Amino acid sequence: MIRSLRFAIAAPLALALAACGSSDTAESADLEGDAIAAISAPAGTQWRDVAEETAEGGTLVGNPDAPLKLVEYGSLTCPTCARFSVEGSEPLMEYVDSGRVSFELRQFAIHGPIDITLGRLTKCGAAESVIPLSDQVWANLETIMGSYQANADAFSQAMEQPIEQRFVTGAQQIGLLDFFAARGISEDQARTCLADTAAIEKAAEFTQRYGSEYDIAGTPTFQLNGNTVDANTWSALEPILQRAGAR
Repeated sequence: MIRSLRFAIAAPLALALAACGSSDTAESADLEGDAIAAISAPAGTQWRDVAEETAEGGTLVGNPDAPLKLVEYGSLTCPTCARFSVEGSEPLMEYVDSGRVSFELRQFAIHGPIDITLGRLTKCGAAESVIPLSDQVWANLETIMGSYQANADAFSQAMEQPIEQRFVTGAQQIGLLDFFAARGISEDQARTCLADTAAIEKAAEFTQRYGSEYDIAGTPTFQLNGNTVDANTWSALEPILQRAGAR
């Protein structure tokens, strides 16, 4: 636990050589496929409202048996990830609602404690709220990072506190408790989440694994049915989904 928690307060993740907006992705595999018929959600629901935590540390939304399984490794502090969210989150959810595509977000905390803090806060509620809250972070990333940079010294000092206090104090210093309270995560919920050292440990371990074992080298990185695709914008990703059968 100590090693991973040291990571959680360290400088950006050097071991993974991760970079926001990196173009260093593997070539797309042949994902051509016939058109896939829509698959209905359970009565009275939409697939976008069906979510679960995965064994790989992500949050999956949509039909868990969808024939097309899209995974994003994304950093909540990554401007390129934010651009994808702003441009692509709603049209992507339309594909998810068809039942043809599931979407899993795996938070890749490449920027250490600020990423860990934001990631924990997005996971303070139900699984169904993780991706909408992540989209809210990305939609307001300039404001959030502006506050973080303006209060960098106070945030760094918070990271010197005991483990169970540091992320609570850090979030308070840069206004994140108020930000999430306005979006349905009460201050009490947030404080409890940010004091959960076991969950922080797990988030740090998954980030290390994504870099060292899964060979993820940048954010956002997208994989479709296990194949890394050469796309980090919605305009590049949508044609790949369509060619694979989401049409």
